[in-house]
Amino acid sequence: MDDKILRKLFLGFIQIHILHHASEHPVYGAWMTEELREHGYEISAGTLYPILHSMEADGLLLKEDRKVEGHIRKYYTATARGEEVLKEARSKAYELFREIKD
Repeated sequence: MDDKILRKLFLGFIQIHILHHASEHPVYGAWMTEELREHGYEISAGTLYPILHSMEADGLLLKEDRKVEGHIRKYYTATARGEEVLKEARSKAYELFREIKD
């Protein structure tokens, strides 16, 4: 039960994390999965890709197909709207952190 609740809470953190990196440089699923793991988020491709597709549908990410070593890899970058949402999310996250840090 607690794991399910934590997954729901962490979904927003994961989306902010994706936007952060996608605003710095194009990201792709396998890289993003590994990056999230380094921060303690155990997320499968079956969970990550629907998140990426949803964020793309919401206009937060732009997808670009690139041929890499004979395979098509989907890269995601933050859109202008994604950057605006990230800026607001950062502000809210800082405010929340200051309130709950102790």
